[in-house]
Amino acid sequence: MKHLYIHIPFCQRRCSYCDFNTYANMDDRIEAYVDALCTELVARGQALGPAASSTFIHSQVITPPLTRAALRPTIFLGGGTPTMLSLPQMERVLAAADTLVPAAAAEVTTEANPGTVIDEAYLRGLRSLGINRISFGVQSLHDPTLRVLGRIHTAAEAIATYHQARRAGFERVNLDFIFGLPGQTTAQWAWTLDRLAEIEPEHVSLYSLIVEEGTPLHQQVTRGSITVPDDDESAAMYELAMERLAAAGYTQYEISNWAKHTGAGQPGGNHAWALPTGACHHNVAYWLNADYVAAGAGAHGHIYPQRWHDILGINDYIRTVRAGQLPTAETVALAESDLLGETMMMGLRLNSGVSFAHFADRCGDDLLAVYGDEIRDLTELGLIIQDPIGIRLSERGRMLGNEVFVRFLREPADAHAS
Repeated sequence: MKHLYIHIPFCQRRCSYCDFNTYANMDDRIEAYVDALCTELVARGQALGPAASSTFIHSQVITPPLTRAALRPTIFLGGGTPTMLSLPQMERVLAAADTLVPAAAAEVTTEANPGTVIDEAYLRGLRSLGINRISFGVQSLHDPTLRVLGRIHTAAEAIATYHQARRAGFERVNLDFIFGLPGQTTAQWAWTLDRLAEIEPEHVSLYSLIVEEGTPLHQQVTRGSITVPDDDESAAMYELAMERLAAAGYTQYEISNWAKHTGAGQPGGNHAWALPTGACHHNVAYWLNADYVAAGAGAHGHIYPQRWHDILGINDYIRTVRAGQLPTAETVALAESDLLGETMMMGLRLNSGVSFAHFADRCGDDLLAVYGDEIRDLTELGLIIQDPIGIRLSERGRMLGNEVFVRFLREPADAHAS
């Protein structure tokens, strides 16, 4: 297996906007959870067979067309807050993960909350364990907004932690931000983008706020105690981000993601099809609809023709693993139409789009033979661009992505029988 997601569901405090499978005030269960997680990782590795070769060689510059084969193996620790684990606990998890994806050849990412990173020594410890990429959930550089979101760090602490990571040896750092936040103005967002350009992380992820039902933020918005920017204001913030980050030397390679090109050479010959070297290979694997294993409470995995998710509750997860069972809560069978539609919907999120080579590699079919009518209609509407490599969203199409994606979520007339 080439890609692995590991879920660490613990948090010091749940953020007001969060609807992920996360739990606060359960620190006393971390050790037992790590035991169960390591057991699951080894068991899933045994079920799948020997790990991929650790001699994988990755070229720094990926030239078009982009396909699954071009990606590095990846391990991604998400949450929750993986940095709530101690270094010995993290070492055990990575050793178990190595039975599935050899870490020596992999892009190994951990998410981190600036409020839970203990000190620079802890960051050095993470780096020494083979974690070579770190992603900080900053979300805002406006302290009053951070308090509304329930974040446990300040803007100054987030920037200080970023610099600590640099000194600790992390050469690949991502910073996550949200726009369209309660009370946020375009001027505040422009100031944040300028600060980002100053500190120069290799990678930036920017997400429009989604007010999820059942969250404290949804309750506050519903009763009118706080307000959030409307769709037009959020769209203006998104356009401003594209403009400012491009000027700062970032390449937008996916709807919500920007990266620097580091190292020699150009990031592909045709800029529209370029993948910058700072791109996150784990997330690109998702957008290429690649197979990946997942482990941990609530984690979702995908090995066509199936997807599954693990038991949500921490205690139920631990009990199931201790009983000698895989903690799979549900397995869903996927039809060929799911493979085709999801390959298009996910791939079109990338600025490089869906190449003819990738579609043939993933789906075993010719893209134009399966979706020729849709591609012709969307091209005439100015929402996608077709060239000899494949198809991709136009600038207008990127703003109306959902209207494009839905056109591919149907049973193609030429789909093979499952």
